[in-house]
Amino acid sequence: MATHVSGARRGQGRAEAVSPWVAGWTAAAAVLMVFGGIMAIFVGIAAIANDNVFIVNDGFVYAFSLTGWGWIHMILGVVITIAGVALFTGAPWARAVGVALAGLSMIANFIWLPYAPVWSIVLIVVDGFIIWALCSPRREPST
Repeated sequence: MATHVSGARRGQGRAEAVSPWVAGWTAAAAVLMVFGGIMAIFVGIAAIANDNVFIVNDGFVYAFSLTGWGWIHMILGVVITIAGVALFTGAPWARAVGVALAGLSMIANFIWLPYAPVWSIVLIVVDGFIIWALCSPRREPST
């Protein structure tokens, strides 16, 4: 069993038990956030630079220009990458921000479905895993 001294209790010398599984899932979520953010940046650049890369579906309810979607994906990708790196450093705000950004990414990828359906579905599933991993309980059950 691994122990972790929380920042608020460091002066008191009390340690909280952190499950190795939880630490592993958090690290996995951080890796997925970093790589997913970098890939979102590349998707954004592709949509901004060359609108012919993606198929345009006329009559879609959530119609934006591909350049607009490119900027949305690129900005979201940069912020997700930063939050993923912050998860590795143990920043206390990174878990909550990671959950919120994964939720925003799910929404963005749902709306992006007509342009890249397989990629969007894969990222929606990955974002769901990230939310699950970051919201899992932090303490081991007492025996």
